[in-house]
Amino acid sequence: MTDTNYIERENAVCAPTYKPIPVVLERGEGIFLYDQNGRQYLDMMSAYSAVSHGHCHPELVETMCKQAATLTIVSRAFHSKPLVPFLEKLCQISGFDMALPMNTGAEAVETAIKCARRWGYQVKKIPRNKAEIIVANDNFHGRTSTIIGFSSEPDYKRDFGPFSDGFREVPFGDADAFEKSITPNSCAFLVEPMQGEAGIILPPKGWLKKIRALCDKHNVLLILDEIQTGLGRTGKMFAFEHDGIRPDALILGKALGGGMYPVSAFLSSKEVLELMGPGSHGSTFGGNPMGAALGLKALEIMERDNYVQNSANMGAYLKGELLKLNSSLITDVRGSGLWIGVEFNPSKVTARAICESLMDKGVLSKETHDTVVRLAPPLIITKKQIDHMLDIFKKVLEIYDPMILSKSAL
Repeated sequence: MTDTNYIERENAVCAPTYKPIPVVLERGEGIFLYDQNGRQYLDMMSAYSAVSHGHCHPELVETMCKQAATLTIVSRAFHSKPLVPFLEKLCQISGFDMALPMNTGAEAVETAIKCARRWGYQVKKIPRNKAEIIVANDNFHGRTSTIIGFSSEPDYKRDFGPFSDGFREVPFGDADAFEKSITPNSCAFLVEPMQGEAGIILPPKGWLKKIRALCDKHNVLLILDEIQTGLGRTGKMFAFEHDGIRPDALILGKALGGGMYPVSAFLSSKEVLELMGPGSHGSTFGGNPMGAALGLKALEIMERDNYVQNSANMGAYLKGELLKLNSSLITDVRGSGLWIGVEFNPSKVTARAICESLMDKGVLSKETHDTVVRLAPPLIITKKQIDHMLDIFKKVLEIYDPMILSKSAL
């Protein structure tokens, strides 16, 4: 079957909520993906940072198969053996007292919203149903109706209202605007330490430290959404470590399941999470034995094989080489660790065109907001593999900017 035939069949039965790069993938191994015709591609997307361990990591496959043959789903109506070691390890790595396990990132964000509001009412004593959560402009925290309601992206909200009240937006990276937005009813600031879907946007240096001080001053919970940035993606285990602070709560997902299974968690102190008594929240699949076993193994592998250090080293190398490119097509290169956005001049070329040309030459990535190409490979990538990707990247630039050839010869 040709790719065109397959894509036509998919379009006939699958709601068109995505616009995929036109390749039909069949298998993956390590940093590589293979289409249905056996062609190899270098994965520079990692499923939006979920596949930090590479595709089909043999130890994760073994763990999954073993757990699948032992016990998979029993719901939280009963205790299950794999959950405790997973949460103990997660709390030890993150430094938090407790975790509430869920499945997807959006579920974990919804969990954070509920926990923050309950803390606001029961601890801060905010009047009932008056709690407010402050969020940042250009945020991306998921696709549920509550979450898109406080998005500043019109396309995410169009024809999905009405939306929930109780959220205030402030400019990302602006500590003064954040303080001005705080009221006696503010219970939390929910924010990404670095914004992913906005185009890999980093805040001003020291901003998060200022936010931490302001949250302490005004008794507001600082909740960081590290679904994409967490677990080594930015060159630290958690992005908040770049500023030397600690949040009051942390949201994790994506890479937590080792790229094999949906696993997420909301982590915080006992003061926050012990307020969530029986019946206050739940998930049939959250904390299931399969997810717990894979989450534990994913964390163990990440620590043992120094993924965080490799992300820092290889990310610095990749960013440095990209900054050397002499192309009028590129307006900015930004990022941290193996999480880099290359912004293109939309008057000269679209990010989609770059991604489709990369695909033609054996590299897979995806555009963000029409102008940014995301480069976020599995954290196991080597210098040799980065050099191979850079060679292809330069060849693609030459397609749209022939002058780069004469410039590079100078």
